[in-house]
Amino acid sequence: MKLTNLNELPEQTVSHNPEIKKKVMLSLGDLPHLTNFSQAVFAPGQVATAHKHEDMCEVFFVEAGEGIICIENREFPLRQGTCIAVEVGESHKISNTGKTNLILTYFGLRVEPRCGSTRIRGIAL
Repeated sequence: MKLTNLNELPEQTVSHNPEIKKKVMLSLGDLPHLTNFSQAVFAPGQVATAHKHEDMCEVFFVEAGEGIICIENREFPLRQGTCIAVEVGESHKISNTGKTNLILTYFGLRVEPRCGSTRIRGIAL
């Protein structure tokens, strides 16, 4: 068992933009297949640059604010309550396009790298 409190965790930087801050509630090794369970806060105008993961998929849930996630050059709105899954190998970029903080709670799941093309599947906004 591991118990954490978001309010008591130290801030860390997001690897894709060190200006963006996150708090990590669970880390790699805490649970099988989980790479992280975190919450990130994007100030207005902040962007996590386009990147992809060959060994994990990610799930993002919008707690507050608004923005855009660009997956494989397709833009999808991020609004409070939105949940979106990014599959292995899909290039993704997140931008806060609003006037308030964009707060994302997210986790990554370690998977085996796959061969072949990437695709967007099962996106429900």
